[in-house]
Amino acid sequence: MVSTQNNTVSRSKVDITGVPETMLQTLYARAKESRKPDHAIYDGKAIEIVDSLDYDFSLADKDLAMGSGVIARTIVLDKLVSEFLKKHKGAVVVNIACGLDTRCYRNEGKYKDWYNIDLPETMTVRAKFLQEDGPVYQIAESAMDDKWADMVEYAGEPVLVIIEGLTMYLTEADVKKIFDIIDRKFTHATVLVETMAPFMAKHIKEKSIHESHARFSWGVSNGKKLAEIIPKYRYIEQHSLVEGMAEFIPVYKVIGKIPFVSNISNKIVVMEK
Repeated sequence: MVSTQNNTVSRSKVDITGVPETMLQTLYARAKESRKPDHAIYDGKAIEIVDSLDYDFSLADKDLAMGSGVIARTIVLDKLVSEFLKKHKGAVVVNIACGLDTRCYRNEGKYKDWYNIDLPETMTVRAKFLQEDGPVYQIAESAMDDKWADMVEYAGEPVLVIIEGLTMYLTEADVKKIFDIIDRKFTHATVLVETMAPFMAKHIKEKSIHESHARFSWGVSNGKKLAEIIPKYRYIEQHSLVEGMAEFIPVYKVIGKIPFVSNISNKIVVMEK
């Protein structure tokens, strides 16, 4: 039992390892940034969940590279999602490998339905903290299993698919499988997918992520190369996470213009089917 704001509360333990455990590291990064007076993002839900967890966040607290990357991609993705929902009223959003992402709450009232999808062990943890039974829903299935698509109600509405923090832990065949499922389910869809450069996937280790026994395994150099892998989709544009970094680390406004820095940074690639 711990005391928080003079109230005695029970904290929840979680038993999760491997790639699913990385959601706790990224959750902490968003909560930590949100507590700052000059926060670059604000995620109140992340703070609530972190405060209710019995978990050792010491590695995530020290992993500045991981934390900065999480904040940068949150900035970039929040902007892209918001822009899409402004243009497409009544859209259906599919958030693949959602973990403990809370973007659906920052966009309440802007979509018809929002489906959060992840592995059963991950969704068991999510369900402890977030009760979602409409218009936000939880689907406990692998991104590579067609079952999740059968559980999404679709009648031709605009569709936005978000794939954040996942592809770098997969194989190229896995990535193709996910895009094949999206292709079979939806007539038209816009996909925002985070990718990692092959060099980074091969050589970089983020300490807090590595300690969770999760390993980077796949990367693609840019959005045009991704389109070659999934030819049924059209490459629209890509956004380096340097764009997000520049909003809270001013030096990136300068070094982000260096091609090498931009090239090795993770990217949010926009694809259309």
